[in-house]
Amino acid sequence: MKPFKEKVKEHRGQLGLSQKQLAEKAGIGFRTIVTYEAGERFPQSAQLYKLAKALNVSTEYLKDDSIEDPTYGLDRMDYVEEMRQMTSKQDSLNLEEMLRQNQTLFAGGTISEEAKDQYFQAVMEAYLDCKKAAKETFGRKKSENHSSIDK
Repeated sequence: MKPFKEKVKEHRGQLGLSQKQLAEKAGIGFRTIVTYEAGERFPQSAQLYKLAKALNVSTEYLKDDSIEDPTYGLDRMDYVEEMRQMTSKQDSLNLEEMLRQNQTLFAGGTISEEAKDQYFQAVMEAYLDCKKAAKETFGRKKSENHSSIDK
């Protein structure tokens, strides 16, 4: 098991990047990279995604010390980030968990990346549709009579 800070150092080294170069590639401040590698800080979701992209690893790999395969979750990482940008961190975590649980559908078989992408896209769209329907059904209703003063 490797902690986050060691994974960052290791993959930065494999890419032959200095801390400054990694910061530039990821669009993250140099001092921030230093604090990550020192184990003083852990990135928020947006920064974690940028860092993972720059290191060519998955966010799940960086987040979970028990994951040893840097490509674990790489195929679904962009969908989770898109969900985070469109909605909220919690929704992206929910989608990530759903996709992780459904990963067993692909175990042992050969499936094209295109088919996998179509599946992930469909799950994401279904999640958003269900969330929208729930909001329309159970969300706050606008009252027909506003309590503002008319005169």
